Formats: sequence, structure tokens, C-alpha cells
Amino acid sequence: MRSRRRFWWAISLAIGSSVLSGCAARASLPDIEGLPGRIAGKVGRRGVVIAAPHGISDARTGDIVAELGRRTGFGVVIATGFNLEPDTRERPGRRYQVNRPLQGMPGRPPSEEVATESARQVYEAYERRVREVAQGPLTLYTEIHGNNHRDAVNRIEIATVGIDRDEAVRLRTLFELVRDAHLRVNRDAPRLEILIEPADTVRYAASGAKRGGILKLPQMALHIELPKAARTEWRETYTAVLADFLVQAFPLPPGE
Repeated sequence: MRSRRRFWWAISLAIGSSVLSGCAARASLPDIEGLPGRIAGKVGRRGVVIAAPHGISDARTGDIVAELGRRTGFGVVIATGFNLEPDTRERPGRRYQVNRPLQGMPGRPPSEEVATESARQVYEAYERRVREVAQGPLTLYTEIHGNNHRDAVNRIEIATVGIDRDEAVRLRTLFELVRDAHLRVNRDAPRLEILIEPADTVRYAASGAKRGGILKLPQMALHIELPKAARTEWRETYTAVLADFLVQAFPLPPGE
């Protein structure tokens, strides 16, 4: 119990101290030019960033991140337009992975991803934008993705960095409580299961981004995979759930 309290006190202190040093006004940054797509950013709390690497191709994730930034005060990064080929009825098209220096196809194993010079340039621009929005050390990084896999249709999966099993259990319990509070008001919304590693085994472990991408940078990270229901029909409900969860899980110190 003491170790858990020390952990969360340290995280709150790291985030809070950045606010004490002067949280910049929320301002949009100029888009990064010279890329096949667009990487937008908005400054928020120092050291805290929420991002959508596939803001359009992972349907509505860009909209979700923009709204989460508004509700939480987190800095925001949204990348769009990095598909290499269009989706078809048979399969999704290839795309730059953006959050790592590779290109590949959504839902396929990391072993099939390919390193290219253009993929490296896209990733480097994305990392630069995340660092700019963080305005210093990256304390907490949250990334929103979407998937349509039949095995994950009824659940939200969260891969993590810097979180042990006890903390994952605590976060899962909090997320479930926040979800259930919202669903008491929105009774028609689906009750999506919550899985958080390392307490739970997740299908989408973000191994590529952890090994050679953006998830090497933060002190702590949440890589959140949302099923279609949470991004489309019930987007407003689950965006509100996510916002309340993030604010309660990673609060500022009292009085800030």
C-alpha cells in the first residue's frame, strides 16, 4: 500500500510541479510540413500528452482525442492522412504506423511491418510534435487507437508502460467504477469489459511502439484500444468515461 501511494504521489508531483512552473496557455501549433499527412498539436499541461496516431483511419479517434484534451487539459497530438493505400472490403490498406518508424497493415503481426526511410521521417516528425506538446520530460502519455477485431469487439484494452500489476488492478477498478456510473445514466450503452496489462492479457500489447517507437519515451503510458461501438454509436458516452477516468487516475495535487 505504501509503495502504491508513493508511486501515485510521485506522478502527481511530477505533473503538478510542471503546472507550478507555469502551464502554457492552450494554443494550437502550426502543422508539421513536408509529410504525406498532417500532425496537429495543441499545448496543454506540461509533461502530459494524449494522442491519436491514426486520427481518421482509426475511425473517430482524432475526434475523441480532441474532446479528451478539452475535458482534461492534456496536451493533444493528432496525426491524419498517413495511409499508403485505401482500405477495401477484403482488407485494410497499408499505412505508416506513425508511432514507430515502420509501415504495415492494421491487425497484422509486427513481424510483417517494414522499415522505410519515409516511415522513419514520419515517425521522427511525430515524436518531435509529441515532445513539443509535452514542453519538457514526458511524464504521462496516453494514445488512443481503434480496432474492429471480433475478439475485442466487447472490450477496451489498455497496454501500459511504467505500471505494475497492482497499479493495473487499481486502474481497472477505477475505470470500471467510472464506466458503471456513466452507464447508470446511459442505460442503452454497452457495458464494455476493461482489460489493463500487466494485470490482464491483452491482444494489442503495443510491442512495436514499446520496442522501437514512441512508448520508449514516457515515464508512464497508456495505449488504449477502443472497439467500434466506443468510437461510433456510443462515442460521446465512452469519451466522457475516458475523460473522467483520466482525470481521476492522474489528478493534480490538491489546490492546483
